[in-house]
Amino acid sequence: MNGPHQGQPILTTGAALEQASAAMILVHGRGADAGSILELAGEFDRPELAYLAPQAAGSTWYPNRFIAPLESNEPYLTSALQAVGDLLAHVEQAGIPAEKTVLLGFSQGACLALEFAARNARRFGGVVALSGGLIGPPGTAFEYPGSLEGTPVFLGCSDVDFHIPVARVHESTAAMRKLGGDVTERIYPNMGHTVNQDEIDFVRDLLAKLT
Repeated sequence: MNGPHQGQPILTTGAALEQASAAMILVHGRGADAGSILELAGEFDRPELAYLAPQAAGSTWYPNRFIAPLESNEPYLTSALQAVGDLLAHVEQAGIPAEKTVLLGFSQGACLALEFAARNARRFGGVVALSGGLIGPPGTAFEYPGSLEGTPVFLGCSDVDFHIPVARVHESTAAMRKLGGDVTERIYPNMGHTVNQDEIDFVRDLLAKLT
């Protein structure tokens, strides 16, 4: 499709794809931009990786909450999922397979990264959802075909995050485990809508094993 997010910029840092040992696709949150999420790359201290961050049109991947009816977020959601898929295909074409590529997102971007991995289940290098959950209204069954084949999956979130109901994090953890992911869930008491050091440390360890 040629949706709202197609043709948007892709920002990069770290190693060039042709020289990188692995890659990470970083998906920004609502109202943010590719440059802001790309700053996380410096925290991971793995310069041998290629880091790529797609930009959402209007800095928003989809207009309504991730727990709104799916149709209310179209055509933006489908376009956003395609943007992630197209970028993953670009990384693969450069010689880095999906099993050496980590999908990481924060907030709205975390929801998008999780949803993409669930809908396109295969072995990834990792899936990291920082304050996010699978997309769909309350009561969604979260049934997906395929297998994550042991992909490391991390979900970290506050227990009082206004944007992300903790029950949805638990539902997402269960769904990713059912898909065959090696899932780690960490709920942080009274944390804000942010990224903490424990989450950064987990990702560092994940990348160390990947490379």
